[in-house]
Amino acid sequence: MYELIIIGAGPAGMTAALYAARAGKQVLLMEKEFPGGQIVNSPLVENYPAVPGINGADFAMQLQEQVTALGVKLTYTEVTSLEKNGDLFRVNGDDALTAPAVILATGVHHRGLGLPGEDELVGAGLSFCAVCDGAFYRGRTAVVVGGGDTALQDAVYLSGLCKKVYVVHRRDAFRAAEALVRKAKSKENIEFLTPYVPVSYRTEDGMISGLELESKADGSRRVLETEGIFLAVGQAPQCGFAAPLAELTPDGYIRAGEDCRTNVPGLFCAGDCRVKQVRQLTTAVGDGAVAATLACEYLDETTAG
Repeated sequence: MYELIIIGAGPAGMTAALYAARAGKQVLLMEKEFPGGQIVNSPLVENYPAVPGINGADFAMQLQEQVTALGVKLTYTEVTSLEKNGDLFRVNGDDALTAPAVILATGVHHRGLGLPGEDELVGAGLSFCAVCDGAFYRGRTAVVVGGGDTALQDAVYLSGLCKKVYVVHRRDAFRAAEALVRKAKSKENIEFLTPYVPVSYRTEDGMISGLELESKADGSRRVLETEGIFLAVGQAPQCGFAAPLAELTPDGYIRAGEDCRTNVPGLFCAGDCRVKQVRQLTTAVGDGAVAATLACEYLDETTAG
């Protein structure tokens, strides 16, 4: 039996493992895909303090090595359900594992468009984070796909970097806040294309070179030449397995404050799966540190009691 099980080996989960292991706890880190989560797809991380620039995959690998060197066990399995029986949590996957404390750090999955070749283009001109990757397209043309707050915020941010920004939305009306729409429309280098839907990515030497659109009004098509496409069509939390136990929002995020405590004693959450406004690498590792510190306090208190 482990003292702490952490579900999800992204930056939040691995930071939590780092802090808990340094506190002397027996930690199991569970991951269903690969360590690092979404940061692995970032070709260059330039907004992490004291690290001028690092490849996202290298960042994840170095963090993984740091964590496992402290004795944290990393296992690859998909968690299917989570229960609590008395003082112990039961984590069900390939095996049934128990621990008195659990941290959920499952992250989110960015929704794509489902177009051919999409997965291979992530990090090759296709991005889900304008703040992370926008600087790569300084002085160039970028395309934002989406009609909510995130899409319009991305467009406004990119307008300060790029010579031209297209916003593609499948409807004439936007879901974003009206004030945000007005702000985006006030930018001279932002052009709105509605109602259009993307139908294919154009590539050259394995990199994005354009995006083909189809008008929902008349079926006509046009191609936007661009090296950078930013998708802002929603995110899907990956913590549904915890729903019978943890309190989730209607869209699936875990309800927890800045202390990362859930409604269940001994159950914490960290990173993008938590209800929060800012989802960045720095906020993920911050959550990991907080969740692990309070989980260790919980373990010490329950053991002492």
